[in-house]
Amino acid sequence: MSLLPKNSNPFDETERALADMSKGFIPAVDVYEDGENVIVETPLAGVDPKDVEVTVEGGVLTLRGKTEHRTEVDEQNYLYKEVRYGAFQRKVALPAAVIGEKAEAESRHGLLRITIPKADEGEKKEIKIEVTERKKD
Repeated sequence: MSLLPKNSNPFDETERALADMSKGFIPAVDVYEDGENVIVETPLAGVDPKDVEVTVEGGVLTLRGKTEHRTEVDEQNYLYKEVRYGAFQRKVALPAAVIGEKAEAESRHGLLRITIPKADEGEKKEIKIEVTERKKD
């Protein structure tokens, strides 16, 4: 018994999914701390660093950019087409308070490494909030 509709080809579905992904992609990231910094690394092979935008706002790191497919090969001549091209964006919630203005980004051998200094937590302040009972109107 098949779960696919009659006259359906699973390879057609796979090709359609790959075609959709080729319009853009979501880069994978590694996020870790080294004591003083939060570090985010993402492989962006083939992406020109000038085409990458990195921002930190509200505890979220955003990566945006694009890569273009430049080749002399006709679409019909491809046997496999797995490399992704197009626009990308990735938002990463940072695990600690950071000083976004002091973030540094470096691209080396296709690996983008973003180093963001952690903010001092300082003393935690307790705020008392009075809870009142709402009376029926």
